[in-house]
Amino acid sequence: MPALDPQEAKRRLHAPGEIACLDLREQGQYGEGHPFLAVPCPYSRLEALVRVLVPRRDVPVVLVDEGDGVSERAATRLTAMGYSRIDWIAGGAPAWAAAGYTLFKGVNLPSKTLGELVEEHWHVPAIGPDTLDAWQEQGRPLHLLDGRSAGEYTKMTIPGSRSFPNGEAAHRWDALAPGEAPVIINCAGRTRSIIGTAGLALMQPGAVVLALENGTQGWALSGRALAYDSAAGPLPQIDRAASRLRADAFMRTHAISRIDRLKAEDLAGEPGRTTYLLDMRDPAEHAATPHAAAASAPGGQLIQATDHWIGVRRARIILADDTGLRAALAAFWLRQLGYETYVLPDIESWPADWRLPVSEPPPDLVAPPAISADEAIERAQAGDLLLDLRGSLAYRAGHLPGAAWSIRPRLPAVAGRHVLLAGDETATALASRDLAECGATSVRRVTGDASDWRAEGLALDSSPDAPADADAIDFLFFVHDRHDGNLDAARRYLAWELGLVAQLDADERGEYRLDTLDLRA
Repeated sequence: MPALDPQEAKRRLHAPGEIACLDLREQGQYGEGHPFLAVPCPYSRLEALVRVLVPRRDVPVVLVDEGDGVSERAATRLTAMGYSRIDWIAGGAPAWAAAGYTLFKGVNLPSKTLGELVEEHWHVPAIGPDTLDAWQEQGRPLHLLDGRSAGEYTKMTIPGSRSFPNGEAAHRWDALAPGEAPVIINCAGRTRSIIGTAGLALMQPGAVVLALENGTQGWALSGRALAYDSAAGPLPQIDRAASRLRADAFMRTHAISRIDRLKAEDLAGEPGRTTYLLDMRDPAEHAATPHAAAASAPGGQLIQATDHWIGVRRARIILADDTGLRAALAAFWLRQLGYETYVLPDIESWPADWRLPVSEPPPDLVAPPAISADEAIERAQAGDLLLDLRGSLAYRAGHLPGAAWSIRPRLPAVAGRHVLLAGDETATALASRDLAECGATSVRRVTGDASDWRAEGLALDSSPDAPADADAIDFLFFVHDRHDGNLDAARRYLAWELGLVAQLDADERGEYRLDTLDLRA
């Protein structure tokens, strides 16, 4: 399998047709700089993630590493799983940068950039924190909706806001009953405020919908206090008939295709095409009436972090829900991102055994034998190698005595050693195979985690400075504490978002298919 030079890899990524660009580096490395279209698929969890991200095994795959040989190791694993068209960039991300191509900081780059392009080209109406605060002080009627997930809302939000993940306001518009009062949508930064406002304005022509500039971070930077630990509360009931009518009108206006299950099967069965089927409903609805054919991917989150669910560029995406509205709105946004989209409604009526003919590689996880934490400590004292594969910051906070922190792409030499692994089932199962192939005499998994070990009365060691930041490649330090009172980090994050469009080259800009609209017209 020959390596690609950066120029050829760049050409292939932007050529017509499907392709997956998988960045094998860990979260910290990826977030510090990666090719624009690279999807995070860290080697530490490769086999578990790739089955979801790249369900078709004959799609072209381009791998990115740190120029450290991880791509070759990953290619061997992927070939064993049935992937047949694997290449990698010679020299990895450093060679990409040396060729003059941008390594983009941060995560969810295509989605974040979509928000900035929508703001730039569609002129999304907005309101600043000073005006919002004045309106609240005046008691002016308004609806302040937090478009993020319920968990993010609970962590921190704007005082007086209500948890309403993007897509749900249009779906539950009749219960919201805004009348003539403006609807203001906020997130933590910019993207979901912009996308949520634009989507609701398109779905509800004539309504006054405004984005809160720079979200909770902008509110904090204006000197105002955030609300913490707010209860999200249940979403209001749905007028299904009204939601369905809005969905139908929106799909007609924007030429979005509604299909049935038979058509979905035909699309998924076409050779040479990748098809995803995702459930747009609220997570609580998915949990109450799940369907194995469609993974939960709430619409607002899917558009915010598309590369968490979809690894193949220019793939087909079938979006499912009950009335079709949330799916239609997500389909609209994914089309702007360059995907082919379809709406498949009435998910609650699907036969339980219905599936798409999508072939996924079989599970590739074999758990090593288990060992208790206290026995692991004794064996480490006797000379066995005890490795902690949990997150680097979790290791710093507390780990078993004698344990060294490690991660799959950087496992130490183990030939002739008995190895004990602390960590979750996925990380330990995948690392155990590498260790066995490198000559470990035996590999066992330590049961439990830090909370379990403490409950068992074990004293844990802490190491605030080990691993060092430079070695903690699994953790993204880039403005990580912007939600925890670090206003300088918030400023840098917002500047990063605002600067995304300027970094795009012509090929990267050409990945978007923005409709011609002006929301201020």
